[in-house]
Amino acid sequence: MHTTIALSATSQHYLDLEEKFGAHNYHPLPVVLDRGEGVFLYDVDGKSYYDFLSGYSAVNQGHCHPKIIAALIEQAQKLTLTSRAFHSNLLGEYEQYITTYFGYDKVLPMNTGVEAVETAIKLSRKWAYQVKGVAENQAKIIVCEGNFHGRTTGVISFSNDTSATKNFGPYMSGYQAIPFNDTAALEKAFQDKNAAAFLFEPIQGEAGVVVPDEGYYKKIRTLCTEYNVLMVADEIQTGLARTGKMLACDHEAVRADILILGKALSGGVLPVSAVLCDDEIMMTIKPGEHGSTYGGNPLACKVAITALEVLKNEKLTENAEQMGELLRTSLRNLNSPFIETVRGKGLLNAIVIKHNNPEAAWELCLALKENGLLAKPTHGDKIRFAPPLVITAAQIADCVTIIEKSLQLLA
Repeated sequence: MHTTIALSATSQHYLDLEEKFGAHNYHPLPVVLDRGEGVFLYDVDGKSYYDFLSGYSAVNQGHCHPKIIAALIEQAQKLTLTSRAFHSNLLGEYEQYITTYFGYDKVLPMNTGVEAVETAIKLSRKWAYQVKGVAENQAKIIVCEGNFHGRTTGVISFSNDTSATKNFGPYMSGYQAIPFNDTAALEKAFQDKNAAAFLFEPIQGEAGVVVPDEGYYKKIRTLCTEYNVLMVADEIQTGLARTGKMLACDHEAVRADILILGKALSGGVLPVSAVLCDDEIMMTIKPGEHGSTYGGNPLACKVAITALEVLKNEKLTENAEQMGELLRTSLRNLNSPFIETVRGKGLLNAIVIKHNNPEAAWELCLALKENGLLAKPTHGDKIRFAPPLVITAAQIADCVTIIEKSLQLLA
């Protein structure tokens, strides 16, 4: 199989600009987008596509949601940034709203997802020294193999993905990686008195939407409580209604000690992230010990409140649950010899491609693009299918037809 991509002169112009003037740290599909609305994206030639990536789950509410955009415009005309050298009228309102929404004492607002992860790590270490009584510089964060928490030098220090680590060392110490979905290994790691926290993704997204066994979250909670280790849930991709619950940990009614949010916290409008926890943990950080120029800016606060309101008011959690079940059932019913596995929760899903061509997943994504659906491979043979949560049953049916048609090109 080889999919022929015909690019217009307009599209090629923009691709050439990126090739010449931009860093080559991404390998995007050859499509140039200039507009989005709901579940659809439109390229510079006016062709429409179903978005099955959702900005890696940043646009759960759909592209350019009118209520979120209206909040952005209204606030942008008043005040966008004060820095945290001063107070703003929206910061406290946002802090009250989001802490009540998720049931925590405090929030520390940041911008990007990886900044929030780094914040959670700092909080975990500070708590370990000041509350748990771990000896100075001995705190250990337990993580999972196959994790993806971002690309800072600190975070890649505990990655086992060579594309993230090769030639970027030396790496930071203080981490121990164990297999994902292995509570026996977790308990063994917790027997180290210096264990401060367990940082994990409830579902490993970048690894290919790896869903753990039922009961995994409950067992983590039990072990963290028993060994006095912080349960730190990175729900940047799995949270905010994506998996059919507001948080993925809600599937087992489990509450993390530290909750990390990002991506759809702004509905894809601007970088907004947050770390939530209770006073015992959060109040270990004192003035001057952590911060961000843009963290908690008025524009972000206004947009985040609206983005969270949309999730609840439009019942996107329920829609994600229903449409996800429909999508997975429909994909399995295709009985395609080229789909080895269909997996996921809610509208965070993936297929594993079965083919002797190592480029089959990439080729399939090119075919999907030609047929009007945008998705991206991860880790070679896996393709994430994660549309905006506003998608309808009729649109799911249309997308499955596109996928079926595209799969035939693998023959």
